[in-house]
Amino acid sequence: MRVLVVENDRVTELGRIGAALCEAGATLDICRPHAGEPIPGDDRAHDAIIVMGGPQNALDDERHPYLPALSRLMRRFGEEDKSVLGVCLGSQLLARAYGAENHIGVATEFGWCDVSLTAEGRADPVLSAAADRFAIFQWHSDTFALPQGAVRLAESDVAANQAFRIGRAVYGTQFHFEADRAVVDLWVRNFPETVEALSPGWLERRAGLATEYGPASEATGLALARAWVTTVQARSGNGGRK
Repeated sequence: MRVLVVENDRVTELGRIGAALCEAGATLDICRPHAGEPIPGDDRAHDAIIVMGGPQNALDDERHPYLPALSRLMRRFGEEDKSVLGVCLGSQLLARAYGAENHIGVATEFGWCDVSLTAEGRADPVLSAAADRFAIFQWHSDTFALPQGAVRLAESDVAANQAFRIGRAVYGTQFHFEADRAVVDLWVRNFPETVEALSPGWLERRAGLATEYGPASEATGLALARAWVTTVQARSGNGGRK
């Protein structure tokens, strides 16, 4: 399988998602539009698309003019019945792609936070890989309305739309299920002032929190990643670049 991965920031790491893709023998093509690389014009070279998080908000077209094209590309993959995964900003762009409203700066969550599956999530082929209630890493202040026709799969007290599915295999997750402790450590090293402003005192508690929540969160993340990878349908004739 050949998967297009769109990175929206210089410190993007695939973490648990990367581990599952490696297990499956996937070929990854990395696109870094934040560094000026062009968004592919269509889906023909790839079997799936993953759009990761970033500091942008999903409506910030003035400072990040590639966002509308990226949203359209995500929808193109979905309309071709190819697997789509949007994580954090990626989920917000996916909601935008399907006509839902984005809500900026109204739903802040940071750190390992509890998320609960809905009844639909418990029956979903991907989200059912997680427990009914699980702690997973969050870092966002924005949220979105559920797109028309989407199925809500997970929720939290802060943001009702934590995960959703459209059709067979178009998935968005507000939470960072890719974020193992190594990824969190990288983020903390790069953005300590931002972390302290978001959650005063969290840095001092980080080691204990990582010990308490890290192992189970990583297991959940890998289980979800493996389940999503099984939705990807490899098709013959895909070209592309490595």
